[in-house]
Amino acid sequence: MIDLHTHSLMSDGELIPSELVRRAVIAGYRAIAITDHADHSNYDFIIPRVINVCRRLSKSCNIVAIPGVELTHVHPGDIPDIAKESRSLGAKIIVVHGETIVEPVIPGTNRAALHSDIDILAHPGFLSREDAGLAAERGIHIEITARRGHCLTNGHVASVARKSGALLLINSDSHSPGDLVSKEFARKIAAGAGLVDKEIAVAFRNAEILSGIAGKS
Repeated sequence: MIDLHTHSLMSDGELIPSELVRRAVIAGYRAIAITDHADHSNYDFIIPRVINVCRRLSKSCNIVAIPGVELTHVHPGDIPDIAKESRSLGAKIIVVHGETIVEPVIPGTNRAALHSDIDILAHPGFLSREDAGLAAERGIHIEITARRGHCLTNGHVASVARKSGALLLINSDSHSPGDLVSKEFARKIAAGAGLVDKEIAVAFRNAEILSGIAGKS
């Protein structure tokens, strides 16, 4: 499993990064991105610390640990700048908290994210055809999520992304130990969203490429 959207105690997760990564190793993960919630109040605090711990964990554990961030409930007008600043600080995976139907995300967040230097639009809710097309054009990945609540629109997201040719991947959005998912369970989540075997294989391949471990055993 390659999971590019997880949370530690650096935001609202239950585990410190070392334990999160250790549990991912035991669960059979090949790569994990630590993408804690951030806005202008904390992104410059989180990113350097996550970079440091991911560097250490990648050396000492049998896993690729990737420093990232999830820009969360940031005003759409501020997303491009904070995404650029996060990248300059060294975040390798930049996620934006999309317009999930279970949280009051500001309308226009999806579109602003897709015009920014990001990698993943997470749980984008009722993603529009236009925004899915923009994601496809810009090579930004759209998430099929295992997270309860956020997953309620997975079927819609998969359908719109398919029609637009947008890149899909499957993430846990883990906040606690029990949220980490096996590759087999991720496959079931994707199938439940309406993806067929070939599309699921492509989604897994997309995660390999984005994580930088494509072609590695």
